Amino acid sequence: MSELYDINTRLEEVNSRKWNLADIEARFARLVQNGTGGKTYDQAEMKRDKNAILERVRLRAEEYCYLTKNCAKGAATALFEEFGLGNMEIVRGLAAAPGIAMSGEICGPVTAGLLAIGLYFSNPDVMNHDAPIAYLQSRVFLDRYAAALGSLHCPAIQERLLGKYYDPMASPENLKEYFKSSARNSCTVAPGIGVAIAAEIIIDSMEG
Repeated sequence: MSELYDINTRLEEVNSRKWNLADIEARFARLVQNGTGGKTYDQAEMKRDKNAILERVRLRAEEYCYLTKNCAKGAATALFEEFGLGNMEIVRGLAAAPGIAMSGEICGPVTAGLLAIGLYFSNPDVMNHDAPIAYLQSRVFLDRYAAALGSLHCPAIQERLLGKYYDPMASPENLKEYFKSSARNSCTVAPGIGVAIAAEIIIDSMEG
């Protein structure tokens, strides 16, 4: 794993960052107004500029997660913006996706990454149900995410990023403790790493 996916490096960086909320919110608002679809790009250029793109999409996912306080929404927004996928209504629908309604299940960026990969690799014709490449690339994503974060599930990832699993929805006390932790900064690491993995899979599949 490169430094891009190194958890300790990412934690140190996000916890020392000065977040420019005004700029992040303005960019997010433009996506809400203008949408994420219809983007065109040169695949050869994207392959050439892959490292810069991965850094950009990672940073955007961290920023959007920090803004929305939602790892799934942050990850999806960054991937949709970069690759012209989906729309902001889908992002809105991911409100309950972190840890599957904070139930301790699948981490939000896993859901967002699979959604982006499904949109990118499936046939634009929704009546065409033949999508083996989407399954195959999704399995690659799952394997790489688990290798980078140590798990696909929220409790283990919280332990890795925050030092313990808070189970925020279990009680008002747990929720209060969770908000007092470094979660708002530290939990941005998971969507940042997740979108970089998903973006790398997409770019590596391109021709040129």
